[in-house]
Amino acid sequence: MDHEAVLPSGQQFRLISGNQTVVLTEVGAAIRSYTVGDRPVLDGYGEDESCTGTRGQTLLPWPNRIRDGRYTWGGRTHQLDLTEPAKHGAIHGLTRWANWQPVEHQKNSASFRYVLHPCPGWNGILECRLDYTLDDSGLGVRTTATNIGSTSCPYGTGAHPYLTVGTATINDAHVRVPASAYLPVDDLGIPAGQDAVDGTHYDLRNIQEIGARQIDAAYTQLKRDVDGRARVRLESPRGHAVELWTDESYPYLEIYTGDTLPQQDRRRTGIGVEPMTCAPDAFNNGQGLITLKPQQSHTALWGINPDA
Repeated sequence: MDHEAVLPSGQQFRLISGNQTVVLTEVGAAIRSYTVGDRPVLDGYGEDESCTGTRGQTLLPWPNRIRDGRYTWGGRTHQLDLTEPAKHGAIHGLTRWANWQPVEHQKNSASFRYVLHPCPGWNGILECRLDYTLDDSGLGVRTTATNIGSTSCPYGTGAHPYLTVGTATINDAHVRVPASAYLPVDDLGIPAGQDAVDGTHYDLRNIQEIGARQIDAAYTQLKRDVDGRARVRLESPRGHAVELWTDESYPYLEIYTGDTLPQQDRRRTGIGVEPMTCAPDAFNNGQGLITLKPQQSHTALWGINPDA
């Protein structure tokens, strides 16, 4: 029996508002591309490609890394699969390669659902939902997780878009990150304390050229505007700008200049700006870790203004 070819990221769901177009995917309910006219807002991937570098994926039930894939919860030690063997860690959760179920799709909005059942190293049962809305102000992303199991579970979430302002590399772009502290990491990418950004190349509180600096670190102590949102701004030398904003559910932002991506031709072509509700290795260090009790939900909101 002949079968129609299936795209690497599954079904595609297009959102349109004015000259903005967002393409979402069945696999991971991820953002594959975001354009305004012919101008890319995200450094995404093609319809005939599989996602690389976690581009546009949502991270559940934890963002970033867990050291050795091991943590203690409920008096028991849990061992996750090591999905980042080079750093002997479990990275970016359990749902980003799953097929999410579309529950609603309109011209400028879409919603997806996925139930995360127990698996090696994880005993919780979460109903996960992603709601996307595209309008004149840009793209909004709402992440909701509800504990539908009978016991409490640890929880965190994050997202992994790469911003671009159309430059060949991010070296020529300018960035502002409104954070006064960052988490230095060890060789395995696990935080080893917290330091002020003052006097370091991590200090991006004033907009400045990215240049050759290499960053792969979580920022915190975010300065928020009067609406409670923290905003990261990326500008091109020609003055065009894009902003990623987060609500107060995200006290951490990972900034990643993409220098260690395995695909060498994709290194530094976009800057990863990753809102996170908790710190890396939060299942062990507890920084920002959420305890979801049975029937309890957690919602977090972030978005992108493509014409900042």
